[in-house]
Amino acid sequence: MKRLATTLILSALTTSVFAAPKPCEELKAEIEAKIQAQNVSSYTLEIVGNDEAQDPNMIVGTCDNGTKKIIYQKNDR
Repeated sequence: MKRLATTLILSALTTSVFAAPKPCEELKAEIEAKIQAQNVSSYTLEIVGNDEAQDPNMIVGTCDNGTKKIIYQKNDR
């Protein structure tokens, strides 16, 4: 029974570590890598404050404990 309790506690702790919020620059780099893997050549990724993110369709990430958003815009030619 003690092993089960210990396992459950450790599982809960490791889950919270993986769910920790990421810094904006790190998350932006990950999103950028995914966009480039899709061969999108002309786009803009920008880190803005919550109050500056007007269009929810443009938001591709949230960072810095929910205080900032990363917005994506495809630049058509």
